[in-house]
Amino acid sequence: MLFYDCATAPSPRRARMFIAEKGLQIDTRQISIAEGEQLSADFLAVNPRATVPVLVTDEGTTLTENVAIATYLEARFPEPPLMGRNADEKGLVAMWNAISEHQGGMAVAEALRNSHPAMKDRALPGPLNLPQIPELAQRGHARVAAFFNLVEERLGHSRHLAGDNFTLADITAFVFIDFARVIRARIPEGNNDTRAWFDSIAARPSASL
Repeated sequence: MLFYDCATAPSPRRARMFIAEKGLQIDTRQISIAEGEQLSADFLAVNPRATVPVLVTDEGTTLTENVAIATYLEARFPEPPLMGRNADEKGLVAMWNAISEHQGGMAVAEALRNSHPAMKDRALPGPLNLPQIPELAQRGHARVAAFFNLVEERLGHSRHLAGDNFTLADITAFVFIDFARVIRARIPEGNNDTRAWFDSIAARPSASL
Protein backbone atom coordinates (compact mmCIF):
# COMPACT_ATOMS: atom_id res chain seq x y z
CA MET A 1 0.00 0.00 0.00
CA LEU A 2 1.00 3.61 -0.48
CA PHE A 3 -0.39 6.50 1.57
CA TYR A 4 -0.28 10.10 0.32
CA ASP A 5 -0.22 12.41 3.34
CA CYS A 6 0.14 16.09 4.23
CA ALA A 7 1.49 16.64 7.73
CA THR A 8 -0.18 20.06 8.15
CA ALA A 9 -3.72 19.35 6.93
CA PRO A 10 -6.62 17.96 9.00
CA SER A 11 -8.08 15.46 6.53
CA PRO A 12 -4.86 13.44 6.11
CA ARG A 13 -4.41 13.54 9.88
CA ARG A 14 -7.69 11.67 10.26
CA ALA A 15 -6.41 8.85 8.04
CA ARG A 16 -3.02 8.94 9.74
CA MET A 17 -4.63 8.48 13.16
CA PHE A 18 -6.82 5.66 11.88
CA ILE A 19 -3.78 3.88 10.42
CA ALA A 20 -1.88 4.30 13.69
CA GLU A 21 -4.80 3.04 15.78
CA LYS A 22 -4.81 -0.08 13.60
CA GLY A 23 -1.12 -0.55 14.33
CA LEU A 24 -0.20 -0.44 10.64
CA GLN A 25 3.00 0.69 8.95
CA ILE A 26 2.26 1.96 5.43
CA ASP A 27 4.72 3.51 2.99
CA THR A 28 3.99 7.24 2.92
CA ARG A 29 4.66 10.13 0.57
CA GLN A 30 4.24 13.70 1.77
CA ILE A 31 2.33 16.15 -0.44
CA SER A 32 2.89 19.79 0.54
CA ILE A 33 -0.32 21.75 0.14
CA ALA A 34 1.55 24.93 1.10
CA GLU A 35 3.80 24.46 -1.92
CA GLY A 36 0.92 23.46 -4.19
CA GLU A 37 2.15 19.92 -4.76
CA GLN A 38 -1.43 18.65 -4.83
CA LEU A 39 -1.80 20.50 -8.14
CA SER A 40 1.34 19.03 -9.70
CA ALA A 41 1.03 16.84 -12.77
CA ASP A 42 2.51 13.89 -10.90
CA PHE A 43 -0.04 14.04 -8.11
CA LEU A 44 -2.97 14.81 -10.40
CA ALA A 45 -2.14 11.56 -12.17
CA VAL A 46 -2.81 9.84 -8.83
CA ASN A 47 -5.84 11.91 -7.82
CA PRO A 48 -7.32 14.28 -10.40
CA ARG A 49 -9.39 15.87 -7.62
CA ALA A 50 -6.15 17.25 -6.13
CA THR A 51 -6.96 16.30 -2.54
CA VAL A 52 -5.27 14.32 0.20
CA PRO A 53 -5.37 11.80 1.78
CA VAL A 54 -5.03 9.07 -0.82
CA LEU A 55 -4.47 5.37 -0.25
CA VAL A 56 -3.35 3.15 -3.11
CA THR A 57 -4.16 -0.42 -2.10
CA ASP A 58 -2.13 -3.54 -2.74
CA GLU A 59 -4.64 -4.35 -5.47
CA GLY A 60 -3.92 -1.01 -7.16
CA THR A 61 -7.20 0.67 -6.22
CA THR A 62 -6.95 4.40 -5.50
CA LEU A 63 -9.07 5.57 -2.55
CA THR A 64 -9.39 9.33 -2.08
CA GLU A 65 -11.90 9.83 0.76
CA ASN A 66 -11.39 9.26 4.49
CA VAL A 67 -14.45 7.06 4.84
CA ALA A 68 -13.34 4.95 1.88
CA ILE A 69 -9.83 4.56 3.31
CA ALA A 70 -11.21 3.65 6.74
CA THR A 71 -13.72 1.19 5.28
CA TYR A 72 -11.01 -0.58 3.30
CA LEU A 73 -8.61 -0.80 6.24
CA GLU A 74 -11.36 -1.94 8.62
CA ALA A 75 -12.28 -4.73 6.22
CA ARG A 76 -8.69 -5.89 5.81
CA PHE A 77 -7.61 -5.34 9.40
CA PRO A 78 -10.71 -5.69 11.61
CA GLU A 79 -8.87 -5.45 14.94
CA PRO A 80 -9.21 -3.23 16.79
CA PRO A 81 -12.65 -2.37 15.43
CA LEU A 82 -12.97 1.36 14.80
CA MET A 83 -16.20 1.45 12.79
CA GLY A 84 -18.54 -0.37 15.14
CA ARG A 85 -18.86 -3.74 16.84
CA ASN A 86 -22.54 -4.41 16.14
CA ALA A 87 -25.27 -3.08 13.88
CA ASP A 88 -26.33 -0.24 16.18
CA GLU A 89 -22.79 0.95 16.82
CA LYS A 90 -21.91 0.79 13.12
CA GLY A 91 -24.90 3.03 12.43
CA LEU A 92 -23.93 5.46 15.18
CA VAL A 93 -20.32 5.62 13.97
CA ALA A 94 -21.49 6.43 10.45
CA MET A 95 -23.96 9.02 11.75
CA TRP A 96 -21.56 10.86 14.06
CA ASN A 97 -18.75 10.71 11.54
CA ALA A 98 -21.01 12.38 8.98
CA ILE A 99 -22.18 14.96 11.53
CA SER A 100 -18.58 15.76 12.43
CA GLU A 101 -17.61 16.11 8.78
CA HIS A 102 -20.53 18.25 7.67
CA GLN A 103 -21.27 20.30 10.77
CA GLY A 104 -17.73 20.45 12.15
CA GLY A 105 -15.09 20.08 9.47
CA MET A 106 -16.96 21.84 6.71
CA ALA A 107 -17.80 24.71 9.05
CA VAL A 108 -14.14 25.25 9.96
CA ALA A 109 -13.18 25.06 6.29
CA GLU A 110 -15.92 27.51 5.37
CA ALA A 111 -14.61 30.06 7.87
CA LEU A 112 -10.94 29.54 6.98
CA ARG A 113 -11.12 29.34 3.21
CA ASN A 114 -13.38 32.36 2.86
CA SER A 115 -11.28 34.66 5.04
CA HIS A 116 -7.58 33.73 5.10
CA PRO A 117 -5.41 35.72 2.65
CA ALA A 118 -3.46 32.59 1.73
CA MET A 119 -6.73 31.04 0.51
CA LYS A 120 -7.52 33.80 -1.98
CA ASP A 121 -9.26 32.19 -4.96
CA ARG A 122 -9.00 28.80 -3.18
CA ALA A 123 -12.35 28.85 -1.38
CA LEU A 124 -12.79 25.10 -1.96
CA PRO A 125 -10.21 22.31 -2.16
CA GLY A 126 -9.60 20.69 -5.50
CA PRO A 127 -8.44 21.78 -8.96
CA LEU A 128 -10.81 24.73 -9.40
CA ASN A 129 -9.92 28.29 -8.37
CA LEU A 130 -12.98 29.76 -6.68
CA PRO A 131 -13.34 33.22 -5.06
CA GLN A 132 -13.81 33.80 -1.36
CA ILE A 133 -17.23 34.84 -0.05
CA PRO A 134 -16.83 36.78 3.24
CA GLU A 135 -20.41 36.07 4.33
CA LEU A 136 -19.61 32.36 4.30
CA ALA A 137 -16.74 32.95 6.72
CA GLN A 138 -19.17 34.52 9.17
CA ARG A 139 -21.57 31.64 8.72
CA GLY A 140 -18.72 29.17 9.27
CA HIS A 141 -17.89 30.68 12.65
CA ALA A 142 -21.52 30.40 13.73
CA ARG A 143 -21.67 26.78 12.59
CA VAL A 144 -18.49 25.90 14.50
CA ALA A 145 -19.97 27.35 17.70
CA ALA A 146 -23.10 25.27 17.18
CA PHE A 147 -20.99 22.17 16.58
CA PHE A 148 -19.13 22.66 19.85
CA ASN A 149 -22.45 22.74 21.68
CA LEU A 150 -23.76 19.70 19.80
CA VAL A 151 -20.70 17.65 20.81
CA GLU A 152 -20.99 18.80 24.42
CA GLU A 153 -24.64 17.75 24.56
CA ARG A 154 -23.83 14.32 23.12
CA LEU A 155 -20.88 13.70 25.44
CA GLY A 156 -23.07 14.51 28.42
CA HIS A 157 -24.82 11.20 27.70
CA SER A 158 -22.12 9.07 26.09
CA ARG A 159 -18.46 8.32 26.82
CA HIS A 160 -17.61 8.63 23.12
CA LEU A 161 -19.59 9.99 20.21
CA ALA A 162 -20.86 6.60 19.02
CA GLY A 163 -21.18 5.00 22.44
CA ASP A 164 -18.77 3.49 24.92
CA ASN A 165 -15.97 2.75 22.45
CA PHE A 166 -13.40 4.94 20.70
CA THR A 167 -14.14 4.97 16.96
CA LEU A 168 -13.62 6.73 13.66
CA ALA A 169 -16.27 9.26 14.69
CA ASP A 170 -14.10 10.37 17.61
CA ILE A 171 -11.07 10.72 15.35
CA THR A 172 -13.01 12.91 12.93
CA ALA A 173 -14.50 15.19 15.59
CA PHE A 174 -11.23 15.43 17.51
CA VAL A 175 -9.20 16.44 14.46
CA PHE A 176 -11.66 19.12 13.38
CA ILE A 177 -12.10 20.53 16.88
CA ASP A 178 -8.32 20.72 17.20
CA PHE A 179 -7.98 22.31 13.75
CA ALA A 180 -10.55 24.97 14.67
CA ARG A 181 -7.64 26.82 16.28
CA VAL A 182 -6.82 28.15 12.79
CA ILE A 183 -9.99 30.28 12.98
CA ARG A 184 -9.31 31.07 16.66
CA ALA A 185 -12.14 28.83 17.87
CA ARG A 186 -11.62 26.78 21.01
CA ILE A 187 -13.71 24.45 23.15
CA PRO A 188 -15.85 26.90 25.16
CA GLU A 189 -15.32 27.36 28.88
CA GLY A 190 -17.81 25.19 30.69
CA ASN A 191 -17.94 22.47 28.02
CA ASN A 192 -16.37 20.12 30.51
CA ASP A 193 -17.45 16.85 28.95
CA THR A 194 -15.93 17.86 25.62
CA ARG A 195 -12.72 18.96 27.31
CA ALA A 196 -12.33 15.65 29.15
CA TRP A 197 -13.05 13.69 25.95
CA PHE A 198 -10.67 15.83 23.91
CA ASP A 199 -7.84 15.51 26.44
CA SER A 200 -8.24 11.74 26.59
CA ILE A 201 -7.86 11.47 22.81
CA ALA A 202 -4.96 13.95 22.75
CA ALA A 203 -3.14 11.59 25.11
CA ARG A 204 -3.37 8.68 22.65
CA PRO A 205 -0.11 8.05 20.72
CA SER A 206 -1.95 8.37 17.38
CA ALA A 207 -2.85 11.99 18.16
CA SER A 208 0.79 13.05 18.18
CA LEU A 209 1.47 11.85 14.63
